[in-house]
Amino acid sequence: MKWILGTAVLLIVGLVFRLGLLVYAMYTLLGVLLVSRYLAWAWIRQVTASRECDKDSLQIGESAQVTVTILNSGGLKVPWLLIEDSLPVDALHQHPPRLQVTGNTLHLSQLPAASQKSFGYQVRFLMRGYYQIGPLLLETGDVFGLHRRYRVVTSPHCVLVYPKVIPLEGYDIASRRPMGEVRISHRLFEDPTRIAGVRPYQLGDPFNRLHWRATARTGQLHSKVYDPSCVAGATLLLDFHSSILKLKNPHYRAELAVTAAASLANAVYQLDEQVGLITNGRDAAERIRYEGWHEEFRTRTLAQTTAQTTPLSERLLPVTVETRRGVAQLERILETLARLELTDGFNFAQMVDEAAGRLPRDATVIAVLTEVSEESALALGNLRRSGYAVIVVLVLFGETEYYDWAQPPDWAHRLVAQGVDFRRVDDEAALSKLCAEGILR
Repeated sequence: MKWILGTAVLLIVGLVFRLGLLVYAMYTLLGVLLVSRYLAWAWIRQVTASRECDKDSLQIGESAQVTVTILNSGGLKVPWLLIEDSLPVDALHQHPPRLQVTGNTLHLSQLPAASQKSFGYQVRFLMRGYYQIGPLLLETGDVFGLHRRYRVVTSPHCVLVYPKVIPLEGYDIASRRPMGEVRISHRLFEDPTRIAGVRPYQLGDPFNRLHWRATARTGQLHSKVYDPSCVAGATLLLDFHSSILKLKNPHYRAELAVTAAASLANAVYQLDEQVGLITNGRDAAERIRYEGWHEEFRTRTLAQTTAQTTPLSERLLPVTVETRRGVAQLERILETLARLELTDGFNFAQMVDEAAGRLPRDATVIAVLTEVSEESALALGNLRRSGYAVIVVLVLFGETEYYDWAQPPDWAHRLVAQGVDFRRVDDEAALSKLCAEGILR
């Protein structure tokens, strides 16, 4: 636009002062500018694109092949076209990286009229997540470099990478008490290994229920009363607040916390018990936008910014998967954990206070934490005093310090003061043995 305004001013000056050569030159330049501007606009409008990805969901370490096809549907040849397929910048530059790309995502090409070209690249997913591939950024312009046009095309393709699930050694299915015994408020089962007392014999009591010592001592038949105690599933509380970033090895620790939650959910599912998930993280599916990229831009920076825009999350409720049974339930939990991202919405204690009314009382509350604050310990202590069975799985990745339990660390002291049991996880090997202590104690 500045070129056109400058040319118009010089043309007016030439006409006023009757400078014929200047007027001719400005007429010529103005014509070139207008034609170049029109051609740049026409070229970018007649180019369309499509993307194909051979996989929608993968496991960690697997790869997906991405193929991009560019079509010139117009009657004009595009002399040059710069094509760039967008990938998550944070995932590429994070240490360690979450993605590894083989091949080029940036290409410079010519497109004859009514022709198409394709290129491909491979993406290897090194960590769980919900990854956005695309949209596609196109750039072209006139041969003089006077005008350039940018356009963002194709909706992004999203790939779901499931979290790692580690089998938990010692998770004895027959025991039905892998994480410790849970006293429930409703009599679902009676545990014949836990005698709560005796009562007079009632018609219909089986013989194996008779308490022979009490019968012999009193001379009247007495029956055993069993304690109604069993594990009726678990509700996982995962702390995924962005304060993790202030800790040592934040990304490793966050991923280990997700792996711990996924492994526990899988283990409870294997028991055919109910399992649920509540977390203060953010669902990436709510963040990623699927529309608004089919536009034309005047600057490359504006186009790239629009393609990579991450809208702020104003979620005021935790991400929740209701506590239920079944393979579909496990699938929902794993998908939710795969899409989970750190957020600065509300902390763990606030999440517990908000979600306490929806926690089933007959399910163990397993809190997966990366740090224990005074507020978090107090919130869990309040749950325990309300009648919930509470246990904490504390993720301390990379910390090899051995504590003197005569003087426990601050986090352990806070949990002990609230009467909350805990397990410590330092790495995936420790995670696989997480439940062994709970079985043998």
